[in-house]
Amino acid sequence: MLAQVAIFIIGLVALVAGAELLVRGASRLALSFGISPLVIGLTIVAFGTSAPEMTVSVGAVLDGSTELAFGNAIGSNVFNVLGILGLAAIITPLSVHIQLIRQEAPILIGSAILLLVLSLDGSISGVDALVLSGLLVGYTVFLIVQSRAEPSKPAEQEAGPSSRGVQIAFVVGGLILLVGGAQALVSAAVHFARVFGVSEVIIGLTIVAVGTSLPEVAASVMAALKGERDIAVGNVIGSCVFNILGVVGFSGLAAAFMPGTAGLLVPAAVLNFDLWVMLAAFVACLPVFLSGREIARWEGVVFLGYYIAYAAYLVMQSQAHDALQAFSTTMLGFVIPLTIVTLVVSLFRRTPH
Repeated sequence: MLAQVAIFIIGLVALVAGAELLVRGASRLALSFGISPLVIGLTIVAFGTSAPEMTVSVGAVLDGSTELAFGNAIGSNVFNVLGILGLAAIITPLSVHIQLIRQEAPILIGSAILLLVLSLDGSISGVDALVLSGLLVGYTVFLIVQSRAEPSKPAEQEAGPSSRGVQIAFVVGGLILLVGGAQALVSAAVHFARVFGVSEVIIGLTIVAVGTSLPEVAASVMAALKGERDIAVGNVIGSCVFNILGVVGFSGLAAAFMPGTAGLLVPAAVLNFDLWVMLAAFVACLPVFLSGREIARWEGVVFLGYYIAYAAYLVMQSQAHDALQAFSTTMLGFVIPLTIVTLVVSLFRRTPH
């Protein structure tokens, strides 16, 4: 147990240090290459911090656990939007770049709908996976070309090659620390859960999904604290797109080459519930983004509260808890409708007429 506590602490320190290096290097690289911090957040930071999801999901496929691979990506996305955006907004209100409203949010929702449609037959085939991964490559190229086409400020070209080399080293070093720290934390957390008798189902739906998202937590929170709000929000949105198109896509490609598999299996429970929760979380961002191009602290509290409620539901459902029915009735009949009304009223009050 003491060894696991030490691993947990080392992992936490690695996460904090890695987040600091990654955000510092990425923000300065953005200026150096004339690429906006938002695009850096949507690509380098987002894809880098999603490396644990990719590692866990592809590894699960190679071990024959294709359902875990799919569930990890979906669970991580729910946590990304509700948990990470909520926590970062509580720390400091997050400004929302107009590009996120007009372009990235629709792309994110469209990707979720596409994944839902492809999942209806119960699996992600090799062709489905090729479509998803191909869209990721096209999306990334489009973002970089779009950003480079925008007029850059003179100050953005001041950094020389040597300075760029240092910042690239910061980014790479930060990513290594983030991935290693996340793996250490997940390993220790799984050990603690088993010691205290938490079921394997709960470990997969909560600890693994949250644990593989810890780099996003560290990067977004650190970016928020340092005033890099475009990176904080862009990291979350970009990570969600990467999880759908990249993690599911590349895991599906790996499954297609595995003998005796029928593609990446989609668990029925995930198809009937968690996929819809993910899509609802994405759609819920729209009124928040539009209501003043800022995620306020109270909205962050709402997002984080909903993630806690989602995790509580999973725990109670897995254990067939007596309070499950009352909890579901309260959420569906009171809490969710009240939240929708509040967000709509906020949208009309904060939008200029």
